Amino acid sequence: MNEDSAARRARHLGGLRAETLAALWLRCKLYRILARRYRLRGAEIDIIARRGRTICFVEVKARASLEEAMVAITEEKRRRVSRAASHWLASNPWAVDHVLRADAVFIAPRRLPLHVEAAMKLDL
Repeated sequence: MNEDSAARRARHLGGLRAETLAALWLRCKLYRILARRYRLRGAEIDIIARRGRTICFVEVKARASLEEAMVAITEEKRRRVSRAASHWLASNPWAVDHVLRADAVFIAPRRLPLHVEAAMKLDL
């Protein structure tokens, strides 16, 4: 395995660990996880969760600090989450009458996860 593929694999595994931690954190907050790593060509939603009448499309960002994680959500990422959310809603029409929200969970070493509700604007 060359250095580039080893680094890519390490980032991938780190991302999976962060998503698992975020899902556990959301479950502790009484969210039900509906899907993880929902993929659409060119777009992905890390976690889709529900609590009551609210469906959350959650982006997970893990960085060296919470501040770095917070600035890691770009406009392009917001558009991709919106596109994937629209696709998921088309496949799950029961959810259309729910409150829909794009949240984020930020992960940093030696810190509790930070769940930010409505961290992004959804364009549906």
